[in-house]
Amino acid sequence: MGDTLSAATPADRPFGIWTASSLVVGLMIGVGIYGLPAQLAPFGWTSLAGWAVAAMGTLACVLALNGLVLARPGEHSLMAMCGAVLGEGVGVAIAWSYWVSLWCGNAVMATVIAQYGSSMVRGFQPPPLSIGVIGSAVLLVNSAVNLLGAREAGRMQVLLTGLKLIPLAAVVVMLAQLALTPGRHFAGLPLAPLHVEGIGPAVTLAFFSLLGFECAGMAAERVHDPARNVVRATLLGMAATTLVYVTACTGLVMALPRGVLEQAPAPFALLAGQVWGHWAALSVAVFAAISGLGAMNAQTLLLGEVPLGLVRAGQLPGWVAPVNRFGVAGLPLVLGNGLAIALLLGSATELGAALLAFLLKLTTVVSIFLYLGTCAATWRIGRARGWAALAILFCLAVIYGAGWEAGGLGLLLTLAGLPLYALARRIGSAQSSVP
Repeated sequence: MGDTLSAATPADRPFGIWTASSLVVGLMIGVGIYGLPAQLAPFGWTSLAGWAVAAMGTLACVLALNGLVLARPGEHSLMAMCGAVLGEGVGVAIAWSYWVSLWCGNAVMATVIAQYGSSMVRGFQPPPLSIGVIGSAVLLVNSAVNLLGAREAGRMQVLLTGLKLIPLAAVVVMLAQLALTPGRHFAGLPLAPLHVEGIGPAVTLAFFSLLGFECAGMAAERVHDPARNVVRATLLGMAATTLVYVTACTGLVMALPRGVLEQAPAPFALLAGQVWGHWAALSVAVFAAISGLGAMNAQTLLLGEVPLGLVRAGQLPGWVAPVNRFGVAGLPLVLGNGLAIALLLGSATELGAALLAFLLKLTTVVSIFLYLGTCAATWRIGRARGWAALAILFCLAVIYGAGWEAGGLGLLLTLAGLPLYALARRIGSAQSSVP
């Protein structure tokens, strides 16, 4: 394979445990948490069962990931690990599906950031094209920051992660105030009782909100002492995120009437406005945008790191992810956010909006193929087989819960990366044969 990069040196691994953990939290806690209570409100107590099952399934995936990372600490990313164990074609197909999910997700986040930003101006209702332009500008700025180097992107991630936790902590304080202050109490009607048949859909919602826990492993090339810190950061980030989700979402379901909560476009802002006033609601809107920036920054970093890890592992030719003077794979990063901008601007039309909705449906399913590949690789090398088997069954159940149409389309999108892989190998071989 031509133009394979040399192995990373210690100076190329700037991410310690806290930066890697903030990357996990930053990607897991995006803009989705601000709408999640409205989605879980109809489930009542069943949502708690959904959280419990989703958390256990996610833990099984993490422990399976742990077995793979410990067995192959020298690999550059989870994609490279899967490729080394299951074959280059499988590894690249998984990488392709994950890379597609990243830029699709960035288009969504840019849209929500633009919408929340516009909502801060009273009476301002911008046309769809303006939302697309604002979101595109956000993507361009975020791309520029990430092109300056992984260390700068990591510092930005720590800052944004710290900022995004402020409103969530404030929500917990508000809920405590409602519970402890005389005369102020939880206003919600009695929660819907536990229904076994509702656990599956609740698990699907909860697990989709936990997607992203693997991102420290995706950037293992940048993590110092990856054999220890990748798994520690993943567990720490997942635990912190799950605790925040369960506390804030369940508390909000209890604090607001179900009918009101189900119709609320911004549930956290609604609670903040009722408890602390308009300034608090405005602050939540600001931090919702910051939360989206944190998740977008993490995904933009991975747009370059995913193909770069495969190049360093010799599974793709060097021209696919050439690095700039800051050590960043700029081509796939810029291409990915360029596709996100195209999707974002296209959503201003009716056809574009339908396409965006179609890709949104696929994004979460496509992401799951990474977990399936990781668990299959762990099983094949004989490490943590019990956890790997449990995680595989859990992932298949989530795909089934999302619907076979989305699962089949996600599989087709994943397989679409194989012709591109063959083309990349052919071009790489042709270049290496030129005297």
